[in-house]
Amino acid sequence: MGRVRKWLGRPWGVAALVVGTAVAGVGLYWFQPWKLWVDETVRDALPAATATPDAAEPAAGAKTPIPSGPRTLASGELISHEHRTSGSVKVLQLADGTRTLRLEGLDTSNGPDLRVWITDAPVKEGTAGWRVFDDGKYVSLGKLKGNKGDQNYTLPAGLDLNRYTSVSIWCDRFDVSFGAASLARA
Repeated sequence: MGRVRKWLGRPWGVAALVVGTAVAGVGLYWFQPWKLWVDETVRDALPAATATPDAAEPAAGAKTPIPSGPRTLASGELISHEHRTSGSVKVLQLADGTRTLRLEGLDTSNGPDLRVWITDAPVKEGTAGWRVFDDGKYVSLGKLKGNKGDQNYTLPAGLDLNRYTSVSIWCDRFDVSFGAASLARA
């Protein structure tokens, strides 16, 4: 204990302690290691379009009812990149014409600043696919709601699904994909 008091009694000792504490604080903020042990489960319901009075009734003389449930436009299975990731991805079109990206059965690691991106990059296996998604065009659909469960993300109205053909769970802090899926048209 006497050595510590002697060391802290010197000006450079206090400065080293302050700098060390600041570096540790920044490191903890940057890496957020506690997230590796904290799971956030989300259970979004399957999306449904808001019905308008005219849309609920079939047109005069119509023989088949208008489908009210979502229609799958594209789908894919998530593969692991930087972190073990599994689950499925679907692009759904609702009866009102809006589109939603749905993650089902998502299971990945939690991490700092995770985003859901729809991109034009090809999905590659292994480490070759970790960093390709920010090389081309991408649209961020927002922060990942949780690292487990079922989640819905609204797609922009003008998004061209012929151009954006993959989805990535992207760590914006470290510029790396946790997992990704190619979207195959239905």
